[in-house]
Order: sequence, then C-alpha cells, then structure tokens
Amino acid sequence: MYDFANSGYTTVVITAVFNAYFVAEVAGNAPWATFAWTATLAVSFALIMLTAPLIGAYADAHAAKKRLLLATTAGCIIFTAGLSSVGRGDIALGVALIVLSNYCFGTGENLIAAFLPEIADGEALGRVSGWGWSLGYLGGLVSLGACLVYVAWAQGQGADATQFVPGTMLITAAIFAAASLPTFLFLRERAMPVARPGELVRSTFARLAETLGRARRYKDLWRFLTALVFYQAGIQTVVALAAVYAQQVMGFTTRGTLLLILVVNVTAAAGAFAFGQIQDRLGHVRTLVLTLIGWLVAVVLAWVAEGATLFWIVANLVGICLGSTQSAGRALVGYLSPPARTAEFFGLWGLAVKLSSILGPVTYGVVTWVTGGDHRFAMLVTGVFFLIGIAVLVGLDVQRGRSAALETPGC
Repeated sequence: MYDFANSGYTTVVITAVFNAYFVAEVAGNAPWATFAWTATLAVSFALIMLTAPLIGAYADAHAAKKRLLLATTAGCIIFTAGLSSVGRGDIALGVALIVLSNYCFGTGENLIAAFLPEIADGEALGRVSGWGWSLGYLGGLVSLGACLVYVAWAQGQGADATQFVPGTMLITAAIFAAASLPTFLFLRERAMPVARPGELVRSTFARLAETLGRARRYKDLWRFLTALVFYQAGIQTVVALAAVYAQQVMGFTTRGTLLLILVVNVTAAAGAFAFGQIQDRLGHVRTLVLTLIGWLVAVVLAWVAEGATLFWIVANLVGICLGSTQSAGRALVGYLSPPARTAEFFGLWGLAVKLSSILGPVTYGVVTWVTGGDHRFAMLVTGVFFLIGIAVLVGLDVQRGRSAALETPGC
C-alpha cells in the first residue's frame, strides 16, 4: 500500500507534470532550463546519498524504520502541496521545494524497501517485490487519472498551465496522504532494537563502519550495486525527462503527456507483476539483462521516432521494462543482504540509485545545454548507461552472494 501511495509523487511531480512545467513556465524555456531541472534533482539526490547509509544503520540499530518513514512521508506531502505556489519566474522557490520533497520521497523509498525481507522469505522476494511495484504503478494511475480529469476540466474553463498545474500538486499530496494511512495503521516493525538509548549516534556509526569494513565479503552485492549505478542512470534519465522529451521533441500537450504516462503506468504495472513471477524461476540476473536489452531498444526507437505512433510504442516498451527492472533490482538487493542488516544495505541500495539519479539526468542536461537543445542526441547518449550496466552484470554470481549474506555473524 505504501508503494501505491508514494507513486503519485514520482509519477506526477517528477515524470509527467512538474518537470515540463518547470522547464517551460518556471524557467521560461531558457537554454539552461533542462540543466537547471536536472541539477535541482541532483542536489536532492546528493543529500540522500550523504544520509541514506546512516539513516539505514540507525533504523536497523534502533528498530526505527516505521517512525522514520512517518516523518519522511509527512515531509514529502507538505512540500509537494507547497509546489502549488510556484509560478512563472519562481525558480528559487521551485528548486527549494523540489529538493526538499524529493529528499523526503527518496529517503522514505529506502525505508519502505527495507521492510521487504521482513514480510517475504528469500525465495519469494522477487514475487512480493513485483506485487509491490505493480500496486505502485496502479497508485500512479490513480493520481494521474485524477490529475488528467482536473486538467481536462480546467482547460475547458480556459485555464493555462500556470493555473491548473498548482491544482495537480494539491491532488497528488492529498492522495499520498490518504493512501499511506494503511501502512502506518497496520504495518508492524518486526525488528528489535540492538543499541542502548545512550549510544544512539555511536552505535549507528559503528554499524556503518562495520558494514563498509566487510565490503570484500559482499563482493557480489557490490558488483550489483555498481551495475545498478549505470543502468539506473539510464532509467532515472527517462523518468526525470519523459515529459520534457515528449513536449519539447514530440510536441505533446500537458493533457497528451498525462495520457501517455497514464498508459505507461498500466504497462509498467503489468511488467512488474509478470516479471515478478518470472524472475524467481528465470533468475534475477537473467531477468535484469533481458529488461535492459529492452531499454536499449526503447532508447534507439525514441531517438529515431518522428511521429506519435512510434513514440507511443516506445513509451509502452519503457513501461514494461521499467516495472520489471525496478522490481528485480529491489528483490536482488534483499536476496544479497544479510538478514539482520536489511535497512543498512537498502540504504546503500538507495545511495547507488541516487548516485545514478545524478549521473544520468545531469549528463542529459549538460548534453542538451552544450548542443543547443538537442534532446534526441541526449537520449541516444543515455543508451550507453544500459550497455555498461549489462557488461558489469555478466560476472555476478547470485548464489555466492547469497551464501556470503547468510554467513554474516548474527544473521
């Protein structure tokens, strides 16, 4: 249910509406506008990178995942609602609210992922993760659908983007708040504190230092995290700039973009569910490589697409690959993590994802700035990240990594 709740934020704010609104309206389509958007996301992801391992270690040591999740959820909802006050020229305000809301979203994403090994055994991680991602995309559909209805009504009243985009931010915040309630009412924290109250800070740093000191034992996990940095750089670029590409290159309107992303969420939900069943049989690595090949095909097709028909095909291929890749990656981290340190290792997973969220979109932003707005070439460059990810994944030994995780003292 939390996957359902928080998906509206990334779908509406980061992928479908506010990114294109920021570039076109807030920054006035300036040559640096796309770079400014990607740099803003980079700042928020850098903050998450700095704090994720410590927050994960603290959550494990003090059984505080649920308390911390409540705080980050409240922050994301409040700052998302605040985006409704951002209009033309309000660059500083828009940047500040995106940094804060995305920081809270990303930190909460790490914390909810750390519950996965508590509610599913090793052989079912892929399946249960797939259920979560599928429900998440349905949550994105609900938020998108509500926003699409509102935008259609507002445009019928003669409103422009500066008038209806603020309303979509309030809708997204309200749905997030309502849909997250079941998590805080019914989800139990099964972990037990392992640190005395007087040693909160010291124990957190001690556990993190211990994890980093044993890095060689988890060489397959680190190899996967390295691959993840690169292939997620490609994914995060598409997520952060999908609406920008659709509007700047393909000529989509806000309503058309919302409809496009809505349909993509349907295929993403199907992909997450289908591959969640497949990966437990086919294997995590084979599933990932298969989906990354799909990403490569999608990037090349987006590069050559001239008309809406081919771009719609690309978008749905991206949806299938997106759901399956994200589900498989989260499950594999859980499978390779020591059971007693799940929040800590999911903090490292979050760190890797956030690093990729800086690397990919900023590269795209720089390319568009340097080339005078050549979004097609920037999209083609994005495909290199998927190639590197596949190359690194080839040497991963999942069973060896699982054995190392289970042999950790205290697990």
